[in-house]
Amino acid sequence: MNRSLAPSKAQCLRRCGAANIARTRLHTIAAAAAPVAGERRAKANIDWDSLGFGLKDVAATMYVAEWTPEKGWDSGKLVPYGPLNMMPSAQVLNYGQAIFEGMKAQESAKGRVVLFRPDQNAARFKAGAARMSMPAVPEDQFVEAVRSTVESNLDYVPPIGKGSLYLRPLLMGTGPILGLGPAPGYTFAIFAAAVGAYFKGGQLTPIDLIVEERFHRAAPGGMGGTKAAGNYSPVLVTQLEAKKNGFSDVVYLDAKTDTYLEEVSSCNIFVVKGKTIKTPPLSGTILPGVTRRSIIELARSRGYDMQETAVSVHEAMEADEIFTTGTAVVVSSVGSLTYRGAKKAYTAPGQAGPVALEMYSALTDIQTEKADDKFGWVYPVK
Repeated sequence: MNRSLAPSKAQCLRRCGAANIARTRLHTIAAAAAPVAGERRAKANIDWDSLGFGLKDVAATMYVAEWTPEKGWDSGKLVPYGPLNMMPSAQVLNYGQAIFEGMKAQESAKGRVVLFRPDQNAARFKAGAARMSMPAVPEDQFVEAVRSTVESNLDYVPPIGKGSLYLRPLLMGTGPILGLGPAPGYTFAIFAAAVGAYFKGGQLTPIDLIVEERFHRAAPGGMGGTKAAGNYSPVLVTQLEAKKNGFSDVVYLDAKTDTYLEEVSSCNIFVVKGKTIKTPPLSGTILPGVTRRSIIELARSRGYDMQETAVSVHEAMEADEIFTTGTAVVVSSVGSLTYRGAKKAYTAPGQAGPVALEMYSALTDIQTEKADDKFGWVYPVK
């Protein structure tokens, strides 16, 4: 691996013991960096009432760890947010060996900062690494790295109800290579930013979707079930065209028959008819969303007939309600769906659908500890 990409030998750790040492080291770093609760948000100088979903209020500190074949993963360190050092020949820049996660830290009703199901993100990150032929980050190191990143950026956690600290873990093949192959070195990084609602209209404002029929997001046997970086830019050509025509986003159909709903560009989709809620099954073409899984469990606990099954576009056009889910969007009500020029409206203008609103309230109440967490999903940070 290029010396500019690798930590010094004194910093490198044998892979077998890295996770435990990483926890000890990061606890020490974070304890020194984290402000006391009474001083939280004093330094960030952020207008909490005008947060958007972007990098305007990027957090000051990020986490970086390096992997080499000889040493495995080092213990990682917290550093000022800034550029990553890599060569133009880095594998990720030439062949796209990269995966990422999306997570949030929030202030809770108990006056502390919490994460939501970070173990699920760690498991998906591990599975994604295997699919992309990258060395997996140990799950306990992943969770501890996320926790320490949050703890060192407590100034950037919005007040309850104002937004969240969005976290972006990345795993990239940063080692230089010319021929196609796995990178000789890897970087695991986490950066964060204070954010508000994902869609411009606001968190609960219904979105208008159009069914995409020219392009497909994924095909059987492909990469649709992996949160790989390369899965996302290809949707821009359809997403930008949809936005130009007044839609919020597009819904993709299955690549085999162009009959069944799969996903929106960056979130899962649910269709409601009476007390039955359906969402497309995980068959390798759909991302196994953490919010998706949580809504499935919540819906069943609240008495809905929750089904993971194929949903045709025609069935969707006859549904009572549609909503989407994801870490960034949380739960977003669909105001209308347009298919081959026909538009089906599901909600009154500006009003969220009742099931979407119910699921959003139930989920966010758990995430912010306004309600009891009987599922054990909440992970305290500070």
